[in-house]
Amino acid sequence: MSDAHSTSRPILEVRNLKVQFQVRGEGQWPWSPKRFLKAVDGVSFDLRAGETLGIVGESGCGKSTLARALIDLVPIADGSVRWQGDEMRGAGPEAWQAKRKVVQMIFQDPLASLDPRMTVAQIIGEPLRTHFPGLSATEHNERVLAMMLRVGLTAQQINRYPHEFSGGQCQRIGIARALILKPQVVICDEPVSALDVSIQAQIINLLKELQAEMGLALIFIAHDLAVVKHISQRVMVMYLGRAMEIAQKHALYDSPRHPYTQALLSAIPVPDPKIERAKTLQLLQGDLPSAINQPSGCVFRTRCPKAVEECAKNIPALRRISEQSESACILG
Repeated sequence: MSDAHSTSRPILEVRNLKVQFQVRGEGQWPWSPKRFLKAVDGVSFDLRAGETLGIVGESGCGKSTLARALIDLVPIADGSVRWQGDEMRGAGPEAWQAKRKVVQMIFQDPLASLDPRMTVAQIIGEPLRTHFPGLSATEHNERVLAMMLRVGLTAQQINRYPHEFSGGQCQRIGIARALILKPQVVICDEPVSALDVSIQAQIINLLKELQAEMGLALIFIAHDLAVVKHISQRVMVMYLGRAMEIAQKHALYDSPRHPYTQALLSAIPVPDPKIERAKTLQLLQGDLPSAINQPSGCVFRTRCPKAVEECAKNIPALRRISEQSESACILG
């Protein structure tokens, strides 16, 4: 991240964000105590113009729920989400309608996120019809075609339907739809996880090119830490709804501080056979605990090889370890 990014005011400020869902189990009576699944539990971070924040973690750790909460697709239980300084928690439809021009989202399943009854031109042009209804038909079509060409589609494909495209092409359509309004932030919810490796590289490079051209800020969610390293300036590691570590990319990959981050990075395969054979794997024991009945204290302690008695007593908050790194571990 450049100095300009690090000193500018954040375009997004998230403080102690919580998302939870009420769960009703079998045999529960109407007067039984309410039980909640804590999908996101007290996450805080900033995002500045032009930077990319990568979010990684196991399935079920709350990455996608966090992304949806940021744009009001799931309700927020507590905390603050400020876009461009405006508090959006509890904001009405009109306030969010204005913010849709600023922030857009690319979803994980490229085909499922597209309406099968609409042509490519209709899908990409839908945001323009919503936010710029006064555009003439000629200008509308010109913008749609220009965006199609920019993301690697052709003019001959403009009247085709989603089922006529490959997964990679469908994701290009989704990217075009997200960028047609020229937003300032794009949230990418595992945009390449359903694609072949070769297509993944094409989509990642396309996103980086578009980011440089349009000055976009990206929130990039993925399981693949190698992909996140390629595209991100900062990385947030999540576990069971909480942020375990937030650090500049090189600080996190070169010297991870949290035991969970260390375990994740040790599992990345290295293309050099000698290095791969020599490295020590830090395998995690057991399964991810239930988000309904979370462990006391540090949520990672039940699988942490370094856990001590104190880890069960208090929930560790993120604390600054260095200028480039924050970690939620009492052991430092």
